[in-house]
Amino acid sequence: MFDKFLWIQNRYEELSQAISQPEVIADAARYQACLKERAALEPQAEAWAAYQALLRHLREAEEMQADPDLRDIAQAEWHELSDRRAAMEQELRLLLLPRDPHDDGNVVLEIRSGAGGEEASLFGAVLLRMYTRFAERHGFRVEPVSLSDTELGGVKEAVVTLSGKGAFARMKYESGVHRVQRVPVTESNGKIQTSTCTVAVLPEAEDVEVCIDPKDVTVDVYRSTGHGGQCVNTTDSAVRVTHLPTGLVVTCQDQKSQLKNRDKAMQVLRARLLAKMRGEKDAAYAAHRRDQVGTGDRSERIRTYNFREGRVTDHRIGLTLYRIDDIVDGDLDEMIDALRREEQAALLKESLES
Repeated sequence: MFDKFLWIQNRYEELSQAISQPEVIADAARYQACLKERAALEPQAEAWAAYQALLRHLREAEEMQADPDLRDIAQAEWHELSDRRAAMEQELRLLLLPRDPHDDGNVVLEIRSGAGGEEASLFGAVLLRMYTRFAERHGFRVEPVSLSDTELGGVKEAVVTLSGKGAFARMKYESGVHRVQRVPVTESNGKIQTSTCTVAVLPEAEDVEVCIDPKDVTVDVYRSTGHGGQCVNTTDSAVRVTHLPTGLVVTCQDQKSQLKNRDKAMQVLRARLLAKMRGEKDAAYAAHRRDQVGTGDRSERIRTYNFREGRVTDHRIGLTLYRIDDIVDGDLDEMIDALRREEQAALLKESLES
């Protein structure tokens, strides 16, 4: 572990010097690459520097114990610093765990109603609002791409982008089937119904990661549809992009501009192609994503929202929180942090056993 951090420290210092050199600054691509690599190493470099400072204080506290007048104070400080050392070494181990290269990037979020008819669509609207409120809490920018809604205000399908540093790292645990148990507004006898929605969280792909040949894409334009809106049914601004080699189809009609809708549709297409490429490259990832997203059947679920009991249960880690109102209002951090810790513990165990 220490050898790895020494390499990181040296590399971080090299990059810090490089970005101040005129020849590097003059080369835009090289300069941006150095900045990106330096930013990726910064948390580890800072943690290592803090650990080295702690070790120095520990040595000083140990030396102070030789002085009878300072022994008691020095011993108390030494014990406190020793506890901090153990915690910091655990933090250093976590920082060396494999990290998804897309963690700092943006997200394409897709929500689709599953089993349950209109109630599933109404739950889709709840999820869309929940993630919108969550994004606002974290300063992520939310931009709609496409929305298929219902007369009662439900959401059959919604595609939005969440932009901001660390968006994918926070949102990636949300992929899967979400189940709701509540009395639908359409139910007159007070009977609880179980419905589902599927959520897919895809990392936004950069142009350098997914290069799409224009010859492989067909673009169709049509008149927007939906409930209201000044530009709905008035101009051919909606766009449908079809990727011929894979058959993937993306539509976007949120923007007034046909060009903006096309750009957003291509953005979503790149994200879906990246997810497909990742799946083909890593069979384990593909199987994991299928298990997470599933088909929308009621028996498949990662999380259950029971409104009558006021609880939300994440079945992957067996965590139940009795504050459903806060959670559906976007306060997801406690649940996401627990999922993150569970993942880190599994990765740490795997790294120690290997």
